[in-house]
Amino acid sequence: MPLPLTPQYGSVNKLSIVILVRVGGLCITSRDFSRWLTEPYCLTPHSPPLTPHPSPLTHEFDCAEDLIAGVDEVGRGALFGVVVAAAVILPKVMLLELGDLGVKDSKKLSPSRREQLAPQIEAVAIEFQIGVATVAEIDELNILQASLLAMKRSILGLTIAPELCLIDGNRQVPDLAIPQQTLVKGEDRSISIAAASILAKVWRDRLMTELADVYPLYDLAQNKGYGTAKHLMAIEKSGICIEHRRSFAPIKSAADCVITTPNYQEYL
Repeated sequence: MPLPLTPQYGSVNKLSIVILVRVGGLCITSRDFSRWLTEPYCLTPHSPPLTPHPSPLTHEFDCAEDLIAGVDEVGRGALFGVVVAAAVILPKVMLLELGDLGVKDSKKLSPSRREQLAPQIEAVAIEFQIGVATVAEIDELNILQASLLAMKRSILGLTIAPELCLIDGNRQVPDLAIPQQTLVKGEDRSISIAAASILAKVWRDRLMTELADVYPLYDLAQNKGYGTAKHLMAIEKSGICIEHRRSFAPIKSAADCVITTPNYQEYL
């Protein structure tokens, strides 16, 4: 069963449709798109320029580039399932609005609030994309390298090339031709990275909820693959399945529990 997201997750081209976005009392249509990019603080030809916000989540205003992709991953600490990354390019003119809506580090938001914010981020994004690294890749490469691989896939999946990628953390994405900048605790410094964390978290949580029906032993709808007491008890009692990360300490010594493997292509 596919997830309740568009099949081409993040393929948005605002040049091909007419868009009306309200920011305070002002509106933007696709006729203003080129100016939207080149003069990010100008909403319409007659509107006053916006002043960069003092919020700590506006690192983008310190960057000369206009097409900036925020990149973040989720699921690094889980015992079960893929690690997921998102890359999202937001117009600078919408950063303050998204901040006012409450976009911040996904870990600081409730599941319901993340679900509310995700479509609002998608609606104003120039483009966004999801990247995944599989359990096999996690076990082969290690979780850090698999996370960077998922980030790279999310960036390369964008059909509009960003001028700069803001990468959460202190490790650059290997072999990426696009300029990049790492930001430690980036979700607390950049709206773009915070937005990427929300999109990635919502996507992965929906996947775990779907897989809960395939693997009912592990309480995935509640723990999303993390090592809760109930999850660890199920592993001890019934063993692990192929979607558990065998390179992770609690999994290494567990016995196998044979269950049919899902086809992840149905979810991507």
